[in-house]
Amino acid sequence: MASKAPKNDIDESRITTGKPKTKAVGLPAVLNSLKISIDQMGPLRSAQTLLAVNQVKGFDCMGCAWPEGDKRHTAEFCENGAKAVAEEATRRTVPPEFFAEHSISDLMSHDEYWLGQQGRLTHPMLLDAGATHYRPVGWDEAYSVIVEELAALDSPDEAVFYTSGRTSNEAAFLYQLMVRGIGTNNLPDCSNMCHESSGSALVETLGIGKGTVSLHDVDTAPLIIVAGQNPGTNHPRMLTSLEKAKKNGGAIVAINPLPEAGLLRFENPQNPMGLLGTRFGGGTSLADDFLQIRLGGDQALFRGLGKHLLEQEEATGTVFDHAFIAKHTLGLEDYLESLRSTSWDEIIEASGISKAEITKVGDRMIASPGTIVCWAMGLTQHKHSVATLRDVVNVLLLQGNVGKPGAGVCPVRGHSNVQGDRTMGIFERMPAAFHDALDQRFRFSSPRRHGFDTVGAIRSMRDGGAKVFMAMGGNFVRATPDSNVTDQALRNTRLTVQVSTKLNRSHLITGRRAVILPALGRTDRDTQAGGDQRVTVEDSMSAVHASTGRLKPASTEMRSEIEIVCQLADRLFARTDSPYTENAPQLDWIAAQADYRVIREHISAVVPGFDDFEAKIDRPGGFVLPNGPRDSRTFTTTTGKANFTANELQYPKVPEGRLLLQTLRSHDQYNTTIYGKDDRYRGIHGGRRVVLVHADDLADAGLADGDSVHLVSEWADGVERRAENFRAVAYPTPRGCAAAYYPETNVLVPLDSTADISGTPTSKSVILRLEKAGEKAADEAAEEALVPAG
Repeated sequence: MASKAPKNDIDESRITTGKPKTKAVGLPAVLNSLKISIDQMGPLRSAQTLLAVNQVKGFDCMGCAWPEGDKRHTAEFCENGAKAVAEEATRRTVPPEFFAEHSISDLMSHDEYWLGQQGRLTHPMLLDAGATHYRPVGWDEAYSVIVEELAALDSPDEAVFYTSGRTSNEAAFLYQLMVRGIGTNNLPDCSNMCHESSGSALVETLGIGKGTVSLHDVDTAPLIIVAGQNPGTNHPRMLTSLEKAKKNGGAIVAINPLPEAGLLRFENPQNPMGLLGTRFGGGTSLADDFLQIRLGGDQALFRGLGKHLLEQEEATGTVFDHAFIAKHTLGLEDYLESLRSTSWDEIIEASGISKAEITKVGDRMIASPGTIVCWAMGLTQHKHSVATLRDVVNVLLLQGNVGKPGAGVCPVRGHSNVQGDRTMGIFERMPAAFHDALDQRFRFSSPRRHGFDTVGAIRSMRDGGAKVFMAMGGNFVRATPDSNVTDQALRNTRLTVQVSTKLNRSHLITGRRAVILPALGRTDRDTQAGGDQRVTVEDSMSAVHASTGRLKPASTEMRSEIEIVCQLADRLFARTDSPYTENAPQLDWIAAQADYRVIREHISAVVPGFDDFEAKIDRPGGFVLPNGPRDSRTFTTTTGKANFTANELQYPKVPEGRLLLQTLRSHDQYNTTIYGKDDRYRGIHGGRRVVLVHADDLADAGLADGDSVHLVSEWADGVERRAENFRAVAYPTPRGCAAAYYPETNVLVPLDSTADISGTPTSKSVILRLEKAGEKAADEAAEEALVPAG
């Protein structure tokens, strides 16, 4: 029986609110997973598919990048993983007839939830210049349109090639090779908007832009600090590791502006007591301490932790790891001077945390033989994010908490294989050594000038520079900041190309012409001339393993991302009428398409750590890439040591009568994909247009819980950015702070408001005023009435 897509958009007038939950997962998560899976896939397909998720001979979940252990459960997935799988393995389809029925204008009237729920794209589609509807085309015509537009460019840098984290290692490697063969490094990716600040800070201080811990380290850590992260919604399988750490005697400190159910109590659905729930003695209390920090105050908090460690070191001489510091680090004295020159009053003001709370966590660090700090977007999407993360590293280095068991840095990636894509070369500023290896292997000259990151790409399209935009997955126009500016930037181009599995708004905000290429997903069987194929992915802890889809594709017109790249590259480089043949990478693209082992052989020759690639992924669980800080306390920084840094203390200064807004996910979404209408852990049901504000801040603004408000962001450029008709919800946030869901509020994030050094949009630092719905119109009408006629 075919699954039916919803007929209507979310009716925001039906929102109801209740108390936030104080526990996560348990039986409700299991029931919700089953409901969505059966609704999208049916009972038999659900069982076949879900039992293959994250299994050794199955496929890697297309959700978060949390790793799997050596011993795997039969059901090795979380609630949001089940939702992601159901969305991809759905029986719903979007065939050419759908596009004949729905014009672009009609589709634009629907919300993200309705668009995404329609099903899998089944056929390549072309939107001609001036057309009102997409029309079906053959693959040859689709490729010809792309080649035609690329060939017409005055410079390769007039093309932008975006990548989503879903893309496999093999597809990403060939994609970046094709792009560099064209002659540009314009390779923005979703990491530019998420963990770019992490990479910037970690490369400078530790010499590697990745975490330095293993799953075993987390399971056995004596102390875990989870800062700016909500694992209950964004990385639910992480809760199992936190539970293991607690049962092994570890302590957990949660640092977040919002009290999140997943860090308070975890009811593990993998065991009977977890399913029975707290009422029957099940579940595990996770956070030993919860520090409700002000938005943007994390640097001050970690400065306070460092200051407390210094004061106790000066009193006892036993806190610092002097042997580690002397042998492996540089810059200590400048950092210590920054601690001495920062007052406790400033730390308390900036963080919103009392000195007693900070010193209590500091005492936990002093007593602990090892500390891990985990973080996500709450730390990476501020103007001073890189400085914040440098100070996180500083605190860990004081006690030698890098390169020893149960200790280190753990940036938790939010999308499966976003880390692997970077390893494969999806980056606008790859190091010279990568280019050298690429050139040697493929006998061409790759471009060395830096390309555009995501914000740079939008600016270029906005200003008429970039004229062709291609996206390998994702929903670019809704993942990016300053929605109105981004939309217009895409409309300025000659051609937009979307390699996609599902319908989204990026198919509707187009260039003069637009192409949709329907791609296979992780769950789909990928059969090429050489037989059934497998791909590989890299998780948050640098483990690389195989992923093999089993489901029959919903259409014979779907193509793998690898096939799409190979076919396009063959037309660009192997045909005499192409302008890109002169400096083309020397690769038999059709042979690479036929057998993905060919691609892995090339990867092993270019990317360090991938030697004997094929044999390594034959092993259950794959293999772990080398990691100097973790494996041998080797730091390939510019100094050859781990670097302490002295950073100016920064935090957002919010004008009187304004709030600081963070954009975030609901529980029923993954990035820009909206699975449902609820955020049950936060007590929100039936809608998404809510803004969470402290009750006293609402009262100060003359508002009450339930009022309809418009959100207006204020920034230095003086441009008024508005998101209208939100329900104000009194919520236990810190005073002066607010929260609302993206992508609805991405319109409020200024394009040019970015993190220093990393260029990440400041989606957790939006200065906001609340305007009661109807007030502005009434004021304007009153003013107009006072103007004399004539």
